[in-house]
Amino acid sequence: MKQLNFNTHIFIGDDALDCLKGYSNQRICIVTDAYMVESNLIEYVTRSINDTNKYDVFTDIVPDPTIDNVVSGVATLAEFKPTMMIAFGGGSAIDAAKAIKYFGIKLAIISELLLIVIPTTSGTGSEVTNFAVITNPQAGLKYPLVDELLQPDKAILDGRLVKTVPPKVTADTGMDVLTHALEAYVSTEANDFSDALAEKAVDLIFNYLVRAYQHGDDMEAREKVHYASCIAGIAFNQASLGLCHGMAHTMGGKLHMPHGRLNGVLLPTIIQFNANESQRALDKYAQLARKQGWANSRGKVGVRNLINEISDLRQKLEMPASFVAAGYTCEEIKPVLEVIAKEAIKDPTTRTNPVQPSTEQIKKIVLSLF
Repeated sequence: MKQLNFNTHIFIGDDALDCLKGYSNQRICIVTDAYMVESNLIEYVTRSINDTNKYDVFTDIVPDPTIDNVVSGVATLAEFKPTMMIAFGGGSAIDAAKAIKYFGIKLAIISELLLIVIPTTSGTGSEVTNFAVITNPQAGLKYPLVDELLQPDKAILDGRLVKTVPPKVTADTGMDVLTHALEAYVSTEANDFSDALAEKAVDLIFNYLVRAYQHGDDMEAREKVHYASCIAGIAFNQASLGLCHGMAHTMGGKLHMPHGRLNGVLLPTIIQFNANESQRALDKYAQLARKQGWANSRGKVGVRNLINEISDLRQKLEMPASFVAAGYTCEEIKPVLEVIAKEAIKDPTTRTNPVQPSTEQIKKIVLSLF
């Protein structure tokens, strides 16, 4: 028996932030980064909080949030004693907020905390998942957390908040969305519900991501990609992910490469690896290609069509197709290749990959991209 939970309430549209106006007499901790404050984007949030509430802004957030960020945030909880938390920003701010809440409850600093997430990038889907990733920079490792305590209570999707996202970030985060959808689709935990969500996310990305990348003020494209991110997040929250994320988590800590860009390098090769080793994966990739309307998408031809379309999308987004194109050398990766392979196998997302790889197979995948 499998239980499907869709616990986060989602608000969409230009007036979605109005849902914050209904809260009164709360102590609200807003977790964000310094840029959101300096650029005044945070006013989208603070203008929607009525005067009966008190709020404190926590900005000690860095890309790939660290254990130290979380410790600092937990100290803020102990001091401010919030009843609500609003995570406002990209994946780093959201993951940090979720981890701060998690450890605040685990350490009995708070007993409960309403968590509202407002994403300002279209990529992680973290606003609807019980996942978070925290980095240990000293060890060069990323630790995925998976727990129901990480599940946001509400998510607010407002396309205006992603209008000024730079093209490179739009590309990186959009490729992350595609990876989420494709990995959920072939996951060993996939089901008809997650498949339907993943298919829709793939369709939206192929139809709107290039438009959002090339024309940032195209609000239809921005909104559709923003929704695709959330839809893919719901899909992988039900089905989990796969080897691409298992490798990206550990390689990201070593190479300090943007997560979505790293997924973009790995994804076509891992699709081919999965299709070579699993008939079920091959059939599902081909099925997805047919649903996208790519001609003659049967069997291995369907997989090849899917890979070709991803490669073409990557090229239009001006993203690297190899680690060399991304600015890395084989000499940089060889000393940590064994650790990368072992950590990728231990990563919880790898457990639901359609194929359980060996360390040698992972090393071969990495080296083939130099």
